[in-house]
Amino acid sequence: MQTLKVLSLLLGYPEAEMLEALDEMAAVVERENLLPDDHKKAVLALIDSYRGADLLDSQERYVALFDRGRFLSLHIFEHVHGESRDRGQAMVNLLQMYEAHGFEMSTHELPDYIPLFLEFLSQQEQAEAVQLLHDAMPVLSLLGARLSERGSEFSAVFDALAGFAGDPEALDEIRQQAAAEGEDETLSNMDQIWEEEAVSFMGAVDTCKSQADAVSPITIMPRDQFITSQHRSV
Repeated sequence: MQTLKVLSLLLGYPEAEMLEALDEMAAVVERENLLPDDHKKAVLALIDSYRGADLLDSQERYVALFDRGRFLSLHIFEHVHGESRDRGQAMVNLLQMYEAHGFEMSTHELPDYIPLFLEFLSQQEQAEAVQLLHDAMPVLSLLGARLSERGSEFSAVFDALAGFAGDPEALDEIRQQAAAEGEDETLSNMDQIWEEEAVSFMGAVDTCKSQADAVSPITIMPRDQFITSQHRSV
């Protein structure tokens, strides 16, 4: 499942080591041949977009896209729990799942950082990796839809992930949400964002309800061998 490792690298902050490994990354995608042809072509095109690119320019582009707002945050639980206390427990549960599988985090990133999650999945048996990935697809599909609305070639990564795990049942609603959203006003509304409340997913959370009543699209929690369960908005 080294294709998932390639997708992890493509979603990570660009480093010189990645630019030096572009040929190897493309070779993995071709050799494993796990992606449908259209997804494979799009991923290879994204890899090619880095060829000859200036590292600083690539880093600036990455930061402008992923690090200057909430809509495209690459942290899964940012889109599930926002800044609520539940996010902390979800992090602990996910970290415990990593540890139960012998996966050691080699970075200072939070456990729900999508490139790190994909690196973990790349080391699992295919059936288990696909199941865990499927549980996260409501969030991943939302990110992919938002990137598509922005015309970003990074949407290829999320399309490829859907090719692995399948689309969530609420895909049409997710795409409608992404199409109807306005500008990401995270920076201009920072005071409100830091309030301790959950972020509604697809507008499904009644603000009069308590946090305990909020329905999340994905919850990773320990159960037997740390099985992931998914909760969809209703």
